[in-house]
Amino acid sequence: MKLKITVICGAWLLTRAVLLLGLFKVWTLPGSDVTLDVQFIYQGWYEVLRTGAFPLDDVTWQYPPAAALAVLSPGLLPFLDYAPAFFALSCLTDAAVFATLLHTGRRAGRSGAGAWLWTAGLPLLGPIVYARYDLMVTAVAVAALLVAARLPRTAGALAGFGALLKVWPVLLLIGVPRGPRTRATWGAAVLTAAGLTLLAAAAVPGALSFLTSQRDRGTEVESLGALVFHAARQFGWSGYARYTYGSVEFVGPYVPLVSRIALALTVSAFCGLLLWRLRARRFAARTPFDAAFAAVLLFTTTSRVISPQYLVWLIGLAAVCLTTRTTRQRLPAVLVLLAAPLTQLEFPVWFSHVSHSDWQGVVPLALRNGLLVAATLIACVRLWRETVTEPRKSATAPRPEERAPALIP
Repeated sequence: MKLKITVICGAWLLTRAVLLLGLFKVWTLPGSDVTLDVQFIYQGWYEVLRTGAFPLDDVTWQYPPAAALAVLSPGLLPFLDYAPAFFALSCLTDAAVFATLLHTGRRAGRSGAGAWLWTAGLPLLGPIVYARYDLMVTAVAVAALLVAARLPRTAGALAGFGALLKVWPVLLLIGVPRGPRTRATWGAAVLTAAGLTLLAAAAVPGALSFLTSQRDRGTEVESLGALVFHAARQFGWSGYARYTYGSVEFVGPYVPLVSRIALALTVSAFCGLLLWRLRARRFAARTPFDAAFAAVLLFTTTSRVISPQYLVWLIGLAAVCLTTRTTRQRLPAVLVLLAAPLTQLEFPVWFSHVSHSDWQGVVPLALRNGLLVAATLIACVRLWRETVTEPRKSATAPRPEERAPALIP
């Protein structure tokens, strides 16, 4: 056991040293500079937020009010410049998630596979994992899921706080077993989110601007819908890619239509999750983890935007699933892991080729998106079969560790 812990800790230290060397330009990846967002966009927001206002005049600010805490966090290390302080805090956050997964994996009936997936998955995405605040959001989500069985109110509060960091952690609540645990978890989430939102709105004008800030966004060049336009450009489509709203999006004929279709798919995904929630009858201990992973996969693949850092969310949730020996999401987790290096290829390495719809950029992008779609479909089908479809009469009863404790229909 000690040898295994030494090996995984050594692997984490080695891979994170490589990431930090990349961030500090000791070695450099070809393609786009992933640190520019922190050096210019985040630091620009930081200067505005320090004055007690949200950067509402900046169209790249599209986030819930608690995101300001992540942007302001480098101020905790005043002896460092903004960017190095942000990278250092990201590394510390990574270490905290790793330690939590490792500790969870050592408990009786649990598995260390989650810690290994986290250790291997982030480096496959490259230095961008430390150059966006999504790692901090993922840390909150991982903590919420791992304490949910023992501390439902704490889990709800963390999910509510996470939703005010970047909205998607609200999906963690979908798999909470019915009964007192749902009331405790969802109630704490609502109270936390509502209380913090009211506090932010009263203290700083514009705290709710994120509710409409993404309304006019188009189809980002890395999204699933963008593949339509990458293909169309090969046949003379007159549109083009342009930097807007903090990402590179397509502009031209039929782009609004594809964007509306993506929104419709997202709404359909939400309706599908509600249907699953109503139909689900069997909640095992692993169900909240598997359901959260499937839900976030759904909303990632149907989104108008699939930024590289979104894979951090999926790797984190996949790692939580793999802390249980009985999870049904092993194959989707592996597919997400395979999608990580393809994501690094399309951004930052060959992003100029993606923007120009060259085959060198579009092929890894299409493969990455294909893996995410496959992972989504498999995750959702397995979740439905596990919790909704009637079990065969010959099926054996679930083992004790598979049952959700204190479950009340």
